[in-house]
Order: sequence, then C-alpha cells, then structure tokens
Amino acid sequence: MEEKQKRWLIVALVIACVGVAGLAVLGVIAGIAVPAWLSSARAANEAAVIATLNKIAAEEQTYYREHGSYASFDQLIEAGQLDKRFAGEFTTVAKGYIITQNVTPKGSSAPRAFSLNADPQQNEGFSATGKRHFYMNSADAAIHYNEEHPATDDDPVLGSEP
Repeated sequence: MEEKQKRWLIVALVIACVGVAGLAVLGVIAGIAVPAWLSSARAANEAAVIATLNKIAAEEQTYYREHGSYASFDQLIEAGQLDKRFAGEFTTVAKGYIITQNVTPKGSSAPRAFSLNADPQQNEGFSATGKRHFYMNSADAAIHYNEEHPATDDDPVLGSEP
C-alpha cells in the first residue's frame, strides 16, 4: 500500500472513531436530558391540573351561590363559568389528566356536594403524563393526593409533606 493511501486510511479511521465517540456522547446527553425533560413535563401537568381543580372548585361555589346546587361541567360551560375544553357531563381531560366530577344534586337525601378526582391518563413508564392522583371536595378547599391510586379525602393534603 502506498504511503499516501496509508495516510488517508489513518485519517478515515480517526474520523470514524471521532464520529462513534461523538455519537456515544450524544447518547449519554440524551440519556440524561430526555428523562429530565419528561419529569419536568409531568411536573408541569401536575401543576396545571392543580390549578384547574382550584378553578373548577371556585366556579362550583359561584354556581352554588347563584343556583342553590352544584353543577356538571356542561352546566358550568352553559353558565359561562368554564370554557368548552371542559365539555363532558362529569368527565373531561386536561393536561394529561382525566378529571372526574361527582355531584350530589339538590333534592337528594344527602347534602348537596361535589367532588373532583384528577388521575393521570398514564401514570407509569416512559409516556407517563403524571405520577400523583388528586382529589378535592366541596367540604374543604384542600387538595389530597396519592401516588399509587385515585386519591380520597383520607389521603394527605397537598403541601402537608414533611
């Protein structure tokens, strides 16, 4: 093999090694950045759904003062208190969470009340939209959470973590 060909072969091998090393570095960066980004996205979804639960609860209280009962999502939309993204009688989806509402209507033998559950559409794996489940009701303004299953009023209150 000629000297010139040997030099070009060495240059090609060096370039190939640098390329492989570069890909390895990119792989490491992606291995760190992607999970961090996904975790950040889940945290943003959780913050958004907490704000949404607070908004729905406030609108329920306003509706109650004006009508003497709590309302479905569709009734709140009709009253101009929620926008159409909440469409659905008692279930809606917002920011990767399924929000389910339970309303005890006026005239029932039980006291008038509402409760809200917000559960991640996907709570495990690479495509998880959230980790925690949330719950609140008309009895108090507290948001309860559970990391394993749908939350109830027996679960810890958000913000009470040690």
